[in-house]
Amino acid sequence: MTDLTENMLRPSEFIDKNLSIDKSDGKPKILIFNTHSQEGFTDTVEGDASTTIVGVGDYLTELLVNKYGYNVIHDNTVYDYVDGKLDRSKAYTYAENGIARILEENPTIEVVIDLHRDGVADTTHLVTEVDGKSMAKVMFFNGLSYSKVNGDIAYLYNPYRDDNLAMSLQMQLLGEAYYPGFLRRIYINAYRYCLHERGRSMLIEAGAQTNTFEEVKNAMEPLADILDKMLSGEKVIGVCSALYIGLYRIILAFLKCVFV
Repeated sequence: MTDLTENMLRPSEFIDKNLSIDKSDGKPKILIFNTHSQEGFTDTVEGDASTTIVGVGDYLTELLVNKYGYNVIHDNTVYDYVDGKLDRSKAYTYAENGIARILEENPTIEVVIDLHRDGVADTTHLVTEVDGKSMAKVMFFNGLSYSKVNGDIAYLYNPYRDDNLAMSLQMQLLGEAYYPGFLRRIYINAYRYCLHERGRSMLIEAGAQTNTFEEVKNAMEPLADILDKMLSGEKVIGVCSALYIGLYRIILAFLKCVFV
């Protein structure tokens, strides 16, 4: 665990990373996609993608374009339902190929977001209130390409791991500062997922199957604001960041329970 906690997860360094981007040229800067497009909510209408996580991605895209001025591509390709069968295990492979094609066609894209909803116990309801509006809680998810048994997973190499981790930490700090209670935690797993295509890549879990579509849709409003603040170069400094770094380090002490 020494290599993991001291050499890989370095919160002070991650907070200082400059992850801002210049959107002034009007070219595509953000790609949003849904590896698991079939993920729905308590009131999802069967066969209506606009009431699934795809519809949530549409709203996040709308906010980033109309309110914050980014050129955003939302890839609505279905990667987890092939030949009439749901196959989430292969979805990341299919998505990787699709994303690579989009990035090749749009080399100005600097931010890649894989938007999901979580799966939780049926008795769990991930909900909070922001500015009087009920909404789902959000979690940032990182893959390290590293396991406690085998160390680095060479076949899942991610050259952007540090940037991925820095992006999650900076957004977590901004979320705690502006929208306390909105974000759940940063979840860290052994694998890579689709986080290796760009430095500013994120896997985001918005709510869960026990939330309504409206609750998860509403959560895109503070999420878009947090993302814009981070991409504009805003950082949280002082007491808040010091406290979170301390918490981050405490969490790392227990990470050996997470990795396979």
